[in-house]
Amino acid sequence: MNTLHFKYAVEVERTRSISQAAENLFMAQPNLSKVIKELEDSLGITIFERTSKGVVPTEHGAEFLKYAKKILAQLDKMESIYVPQKSDRQSLKLSIPRGSYISSGFTNFIAELDMEKEIEIHIQETSSMQSITNVTENNFNLGIIRYQNIYETYFLDFLAEKGLAYENIWEFECLVLMSKNHPLAASEVIDYETLMKASIEIVHGDNVIPYLPVPEIKKPLSSEESEYIPKHIYVYERGSQFDMLSRIPNTYMWVSPIPDEMIRRYKLVQRQCRIDNNSFKDLLIYPKEYKFSETDRKFINKLYEAKNDVSFREYK
Repeated sequence: MNTLHFKYAVEVERTRSISQAAENLFMAQPNLSKVIKELEDSLGITIFERTSKGVVPTEHGAEFLKYAKKILAQLDKMESIYVPQKSDRQSLKLSIPRGSYISSGFTNFIAELDMEKEIEIHIQETSSMQSITNVTENNFNLGIIRYQNIYETYFLDFLAEKGLAYENIWEFECLVLMSKNHPLAASEVIDYETLMKASIEIVHGDNVIPYLPVPEIKKPLSSEESEYIPKHIYVYERGSQFDMLSRIPNTYMWVSPIPDEMIRRYKLVQRQCRIDNNSFKDLLIYPKEYKFSETDRKFINKLYEAKNDVSFREYK
């Protein structure tokens, strides 16, 4: 049985598409379909089935994929121990939340890579739960997770269960990010209830913690609650959120502090708004006993530089 075929099957599961997986693997779609069929025949099971949500694992397929990911992770660990790493290769697989200071640090890291050496960098902006999965099952070197402090016990227990180490990057309060033209942008103190009633909130749609209620950083509305009509736009990448914030004046988001360069570029402002449970942490996560490469350390240094750039400022 060819373990390379395990990698192909895992990519099909990740993309939920034979054609997209083939493109990512630089293969022709018929060839990938043939490989999956041969793998299914050798195992005597059907791994995938086509549904309205794309290509998804069957019950037996999901069980096989769980073992396949573990085997691939062990092979990677074996290779890292016994195969000398090329010093002229700069590689990193990184899974992060949609935090602008993190993105800024990553961009600064890329800008200082040695262009005379080989470069292979992968980055995925996603939820904390998916970042944990990426590091434990999908061979990502490093991840960054973000959570409300009220859920810290849940996350730390989950990291321990998954065999992951962590380092605290930053504890912060979220700010309200909005257009300079937002009706409340000039307010010294933003009233939360007024903000909700006058605005559309942009929310990252996949930041849900399994087995727990949807995270809330908000306080209950007053007796006027009946007048409030919920208005939310759920997004899954950062590009569209900035377009909406800058072009639709009555939108807003809860965010970690944003670098000044992004504030100026999109003509935004960030304001404090006093609410309950507004305390968050960002953690760097990685497998226990993992040894940071030179490339890893360069990224981590740029990450902390970007964090320091926004963390020592006063926000009104």
